[in-house]
Amino acid sequence: MINQRTKIKEKYKLKKTPEKGEGIFATEEIQENELVMLGVIEKSVNQNHSHASQVGEFKHVLHAGQISKVNHSCDPNCGIRVNDTGAHDFVARRTIDTDEEITFDYAMRNYSIDFFPTDCTCGASECRGSITGWKSLSEEIKESYSTFVAPYLLEMDSRVTTRVLSLQND
Repeated sequence: MINQRTKIKEKYKLKKTPEKGEGIFATEEIQENELVMLGVIEKSVNQNHSHASQVGEFKHVLHAGQISKVNHSCDPNCGIRVNDTGAHDFVARRTIDTDEEITFDYAMRNYSIDFFPTDCTCGASECRGSITGWKSLSEEIKESYSTFVAPYLLEMDSRVTTRVLSLQND
């Protein structure tokens, strides 16, 4: 299917999964750094929740289309790039095979996450055990995501680090 707004070919479809209810799966191979899903903001919401995306320190939105159907993984094959509208595009972090589930780490879009069960069920060999926000990731994981994360999360980290250093020097 061709997305008429951008003339990109959609290489995914929604499928039922026994473990997660539904998920988005590749219908053909997707190359590393290829745009997988174009983000379009549907509306702003008053608070963070399981389908909301953080687009600023105190701003959350819902994305249109099937972006909300992309499941979490602690070892995701996609990451986020903020487009010129402020929405989150999904970009392949590595080659995604045909019929492979398209995933991203929810920490790539939210500084903190408080609304998922305590146990993560992503099944990745590198699973952290729980779905966490950006602020709870190790420096190693943050570094591996650095080009596939919403830039305001990096800015928020920088402000927190500056405050901590300031308090230590007082």
